[in-house]
Formats: sequence, C-alpha cells, structure tokens
Amino acid sequence: MKPRHPLQNFARELRNSSTDVECLLWRYLKNRQVEGVKFRRQQPIETYIVDFVSFGKRIVIELDGGQHSENSEYDRQRDHCLRANGYKVLRFWNNDVIENIEGVLEVVRECCMAAVPPPPNPRPPGDGELVSTILDRADE
Repeated sequence: MKPRHPLQNFARELRNSSTDVECLLWRYLKNRQVEGVKFRRQQPIETYIVDFVSFGKRIVIELDGGQHSENSEYDRQRDHCLRANGYKVLRFWNNDVIENIEGVLEVVRECCMAAVPPPPNPRPPGDGELVSTILDRADE
C-alpha cells in the first residue's frame, strides 16, 4: 500500500473549507470538463498543497487573493519547486476568476492542449539485461 503524504490530512481540510472562488473554478474543472483532462483540488506536491492539479498533464493552477502580494518570495520558491518537478504553473487572481471565468478557462484549455504528458517510466535497472540473457540462453 502506498504511504500517505504527510500533508494529506491538511489537504482534506482545505478541500472541505474551499473558498467561494475555488468552488467557482472547481465547477468548471471537475469531471474532465476541460479537454477531458482530470483535475484534482487541494493536493500535496513536495512540501506544498496546490489549489488544482492535473497529474496527467503536469499542470498546477493556483488562485491568488490579496495575501499573495505580501508573499511573493514564498510563491516564487513554490513555483520554482513545482517547475523543477515538471509542472507548468498557472496563476490567476481571484477577481479574474470572478469577473472573467471564460478567459481563465480558455488559458487553462490552451495549456491542456499544449501540455505534453511526461514520458513513461523507464524499465527498472537491469531489466533489459535479464531479457537479453534469457534470449541468449534460448539460442544455445
């Protein structure tokens, strides 16, 4: 069984106490409504909890209220960490979501269409050697 992320319980609390703006955007993101892409909300990645994420497309969506103008260095570090993990980070101000939801969704839609999924995991080390050894023995 996969171990739980240490922030999982806090993420659940955040899902249960979503802001009105998060609820508004979630209405449009849930159930694969944008280009068939699955999004999750309030999910832990590394030491952060992101507002919305598509693990398949490696897209993170963050909603920023007034408090984010005071925490710009924290947001910069957070974005750097997420990008280092292969995510594209989209940030929207809360008032953009409220006043221009169609524009926000269009940016998300374009990003979903342009996103290239990560390559498949390579074979475990030594796996290819085992196959070639088995094939060599079969030729004997």
